[in-house]
This record gives sequence, structure tokens and C-alpha cells, in this order.
Amino acid sequence: MTMTSPKPIDQDPRWDCIENGIDKVIKILEEEQPVPQITSADYMKIYTNIYGMCIETEKKESEYARQLYDKFRGAFEQYITSTVMPCLSEKHDKFLLEELVKRWRNHKVMVLWLSGFFCYLDRYVVPIFGYRPKSLNEVGLAFFRDLVYKEINGKVRDVVISLIEQEREGEQIDRTLLKNVLDIFVEIGMGVMDHYENDFEESLLNATTAYYSKKASIWISKDSCPDYMSKAEECLKLENARVANYLHSSSERKLLEKVQHELMSVYALENEQSGCRASLKYDRVDDLSRLYRLFSETHSDRVSNAFRQHVIAEVRALVIQANAAAASAANGTENRDVSVEQFFVSKAIELHEKCLAYVNGCFQNHKLFNNALHEAFEVLCNERVAGCSSAELLATFCDNLLKKDGATKRLRDEAIEDTLEKVVKLLAYINDKDLFAEFYRKKLATRLLYDRSGFDEHEQSILTKLKQQFGDQLTSKMEGMLNDITVAREIQPDFVKYLSNVNHNGFSEFSVTVLNKLVWPTYNSFNLNLPAELAKCVELFREFYKTRTKLRKLTFLHSMGTCNVIGRFDQKEIEITLSTSQAVALMLFNNSERLSYHEIKSQLNLGDNDVVRTLHPLSCAKYKILNKEPNTRNISPSDVFEFNSKFTVDRMRKIRISMPPVDERKKLVEDVEKERKYTIDASLVRIMKSRKVLGYQQLVSECIEQLSRIFKPDVNAIKKRIEDLIDREFLERDNDNPNMFKYLA
Repeated sequence: MTMTSPKPIDQDPRWDCIENGIDKVIKILEEEQPVPQITSADYMKIYTNIYGMCIETEKKESEYARQLYDKFRGAFEQYITSTVMPCLSEKHDKFLLEELVKRWRNHKVMVLWLSGFFCYLDRYVVPIFGYRPKSLNEVGLAFFRDLVYKEINGKVRDVVISLIEQEREGEQIDRTLLKNVLDIFVEIGMGVMDHYENDFEESLLNATTAYYSKKASIWISKDSCPDYMSKAEECLKLENARVANYLHSSSERKLLEKVQHELMSVYALENEQSGCRASLKYDRVDDLSRLYRLFSETHSDRVSNAFRQHVIAEVRALVIQANAAAASAANGTENRDVSVEQFFVSKAIELHEKCLAYVNGCFQNHKLFNNALHEAFEVLCNERVAGCSSAELLATFCDNLLKKDGATKRLRDEAIEDTLEKVVKLLAYINDKDLFAEFYRKKLATRLLYDRSGFDEHEQSILTKLKQQFGDQLTSKMEGMLNDITVAREIQPDFVKYLSNVNHNGFSEFSVTVLNKLVWPTYNSFNLNLPAELAKCVELFREFYKTRTKLRKLTFLHSMGTCNVIGRFDQKEIEITLSTSQAVALMLFNNSERLSYHEIKSQLNLGDNDVVRTLHPLSCAKYKILNKEPNTRNISPSDVFEFNSKFTVDRMRKIRISMPPVDERKKLVEDVEKERKYTIDASLVRIMKSRKVLGYQQLVSECIEQLSRIFKPDVNAIKKRIEDLIDREFLERDNDNPNMFKYLA
């Protein structure tokens, strides 16, 4: 602001009244005794005089308005130069701040009074100057800014920063005084933060950087990571408190960023003994929570990266451990009570739940940590372990959990449900969910057909969970299987009632499960020659089923049937549970003591593979119901068999003889690959039917997006299916643009 000398004014007595009013305000501010207060009459007299002088200016009888404006300015200029500045120049440190606060408060009071006296003058500023400058209130405050603030703000700033650093060192300071001083930096801008930011905040941030850089180097050299983070967290809390107590709120983010930048060193993350990785390794939940709070604003990506690396390392270690366990079990060097899939999946669930607790608890469900967890477990759940895919291992784990002689014997219902929920969570990371579904469907069929399922409620529960998570495309066939079993249970009592009304010489107990071919797995079918008694039962069921419906054709799958037969041996009778073909093979020896391989094959009407699978458990395994010549461990076409009447088992009257398992893994995978072709075709047709015309890249992208809930289709496979659909005239290429496709209705 430019300093001007007051112009001489005439000796109008009204000037004396105005000057006396201004002097009385100054004396009141300076607390000179005795000072009478300004009464309402005094105020109105001064206001009326100024009002009258402005009216005369309006009538062009005088130039009082300009002289009044100069008087207003001159009053502030004289007061500051003669009184305020001398007092401030004598003070230092805390006393300087106290004096400044006092002078700023007095100045605002003076501006308030004089602006009231001269308020009618505001309307004449335009005629005087030809434009609208600042209001009288702003003019009064500007004098303090130009004559006081600009002279001492640097000195005041240094004192304030010095007091803040004293407080950082644990000393007590007058926070109210600091707030009042810093309010001056804000208010002096009259709505603009430039003075606060440039004259104070910038220096504060530089001082903060220097202070915490020094502290960090000292703490890093002597403290463990948990101790270091505790100190860092406490520092951030204290800086937050400073903002709340006396700094402007706009400084919060900038101040905390400076503190975090200096304190959040690489040490806090990567120290091998006590850093982030060590906290994860030793499950230090409190340290992890503190570390996230410290890093969340500025370095959350570094914490999430450390978390990702830790989980991937744990995942790879688990895969190596599972492979080693499988190799040891295969070599017979280790006798494991837990199967490979049981070991691998249970450990994977345990690791996932632990990491998920970190994400939801310590890391507050932050997106970066969810992504890190997903990335790491995608690696785990798509690895091959012991030659098996994770999809197969999960299906086998569920089978063990749900069958009667599996985990259901050891777990309560709530524990089984909880485990199933965790299995479904793991399944979300598997790319080939359709492969899991096919393995699971195969094992579900075995449980249902051989009455090995523990509880129907659990079977239905996991299908519900899978359907909710991945859609009914994954579960529709399995739901159909459960429905078939329910219907079969309802049919059986009716069939028994039907038998009671029919004269027959069949077996005393005979049950049939009717399956829908479209939803059940494909099974080996052969035309087995049945004994008359069993053939009669089959025929009776056909007749019974025709009474219910004539629209369905029954095909008996003897390869899936089981029989209970009584073996009368020399020492005792033994009840034997075995497959239908095995039971029929044993019944051949009711009429013959010795039978050759070819005779058995001819009478059973089976192929060589099925004959070998039938006879091997009866003559070469644990229970040798048949004696074989020669006595070797393999079946050959030259072998001769006879009934082993001396066979016995200690303390047992019931035994089960199973058919040798058939490794259908390769065929199952091939079936899944074949089914995927149809699924891709259906997806492409649905997309094109709704869009009519679409580019190649967008078509592929939408197809992948549609199918990603079930499996991740290969781009080349999609391309081949597009070409096939073109050949079959479902689609056609655009003549002008070969990358555009049209749907052919």
C-alpha cells in the first residue's frame, strides 16, 4: 500500500468531532485511563456529521467525500506507525506472538468502529475514484497487512515453527496462542490462503521434512520394525492433533504426506527380522494392522506387493510340499493317514482363510490386497499337484467330505457346511470350473448309486452354493441327478407292492434306480447274460415301469449294479457284496466245478477287458473266492478257474469285493473339451443373435466374458468355432470388412 500524507482540510467543526471519536477509539484500545466509553449519542453524532458531509458532496457543495476517505486511511496509518510497530519491534519469541495477537485483535476492533463511523462513505468511493476499490473494512485490514504483517511475518513464522518443534520433542507449549497467531496468517488473506500457504505452511513442511528425516535415521538404526512403526504411528497421531489444535485444516494432507514420506522407509517393509514379511510369516496381526494404517495413504501398493510376494511364496511352498508328500507315499517311504488331496486342499483352505483374515482385518478389505490375494491363489488353484489338476483334487476332497465313510464320520454338520463354503471360495480361483464339475458329478454319481452319501442336506447345500456363485449352468445336471434319486426312492415301494401281487421266482430283494441319461455320466454298457432268476426280476421291473409311463425306454446298466450273494464254504457261510457281473460269474460255479476263461467269457457274453476286470478281484486279490490255474497275479485266456470251497475269513461273515478302478481321467478331460465346443458355439450364437452385426475382437471379448464363470476359453478355440459356425451357415463375414460378422437367422 502506498503511503500518502493527509491533505489539509478546512476548519469545519465537524472534523473535530470525527477526530475526537477516532482518538477515543484508540485510547480505549490502548487502555489509557481514564477513558470514557463511546455512547450511542457519541456514535450517532459522528455518523451524522459524516453523513451530512457526504450529502453536501452529493449536492456538489464540497469535496468532503475525498477528504473523509483520506482521513479514514490516515487514522490507520498513523496508529500503526506511531503505536503498533514500536511495540512489536521490542518483543521477541513467545512475547512477540502474544503482542501480535493483541495488536491484531485491537486492529480488527478499530476497523469495526471506524467502518461503522464512515459506512455511508462507501457509496461515494465510485464518484471519487471512478471504479469500485475495496470496501472500507478491507482497506482498514489491508493497512495491517502492508505495514505490520509484511514486516514481521518471517520472524513470527520462525518463532511458531520453533515452538512446534519444541512440542515434537515433548515440551509443553501454548497451543491457543499458536492457533491465534496462525489465524492471523489465514485472516490476513481476506478469503485467500496465499499468505498462510506461502509465508508459513511451506516453511513448516520443509522443517517437518528435516525433523522427521533425522528422526527416521536414528530410529531405523536402533529399533525393530514393530517398535519403529509404533513410533511412526504415534507421530502421525500427534501431527493430526496439531492440525486439530492450531494448524489450518488444509495443512492436514500435506503435513501427513511429508511425515509418512520420511518415516515410511524401505526398512519398515523389507527388514528380514521384523519387517512386513516377518510380520506375515509370524502372524503379527497388530503389526500388520499398524503397518497398513501407516502406509495406506501413500505406499499401500508397496505393502500389497509385499503381501502378494509372501502369499505366492507360501503357495509355491505348499505345492512343493504336496508333491513331495505324494512322491513319498508312492515310493512307500512314508505311511500317510491323510491322502494327497486331503492334505493339499485342507492346507490350501487354511492358508486362504488366514490370508483372507489379513485382507479383511489388517488391510481393511482394500482393493489392492484383494487383487494380490486373488492373483496368488489363482497360481495355487491352477497348479498340478501329484499329476492331478486342482479341479480334480477339490472334487475328490468334497467326495471324501460327503461320503459316509469319509469326513462326515468325524465332523459335525456345522463343520461340514463351513468346509463346503471354504471349498467354494477356493473354486472361484480355478479357471476350469467345468472340469471340477465333471469330476464332482462323477463322484456324486458313485455316492448316490451305491448309497455312500452321508446326508442329502449336504449334497443339496453344496449345489446351492455352487449355483449361487457360478450359475445353474454348472449345477443343472447334478441337480437332475439328485432329483432322479428322490424319484427312485419313491418308485421302489410301489415296485415292492407290485411284486407282492405277482407270482415270481426271482430274488427276494430287487431294487432299480431309474436315471435320466441326459444328466448322468456316461457308463460302460454291456449285454450281460443274466441268470433266469435275475432276468425274471428285470422283466418284472420293465412291466411295472410300463404301468407308470410308456414314453421312456429302459436300458439296464449292469456295469453299475451290485449284488449280495451267499457263499457256502466248508467252514461257514459268508455274505458277499460284489458287482452284478461278478455275482453272475460266481453263480456259474453252482453248475460247474471248473470253468475255463473262454467258457466264462462265453456264458457271460462279455468282452476280454470286462472278463479280466470281473475275474481278477475274485481270484488274484485279497479274497480268493476262485482258485486259478496257473496261480499267477494276472488273468490270461489260458487260465482255468474253480470254486474255492476252503475260503474263509476270520471273525467276518460279510465282505465286499470291488471291481478294479478304471482310470477315466483322460476320457473325462476329453469329454469336457468336447462339451466346451458346444458351449462356445452356444455363446457365440446367443451374442450374434442379439447383436446381429459384430466385429471379431468384440465378439471374442463378449464370448470370453460370458464363459469366464465356467472356464477360460482359448482365443484360438473361439476362432475355430467362429469358422465352424460360418461353415454351418450360422454366421457370415461382411463382404467389405472380413473382421465383421453377420448373424444368419
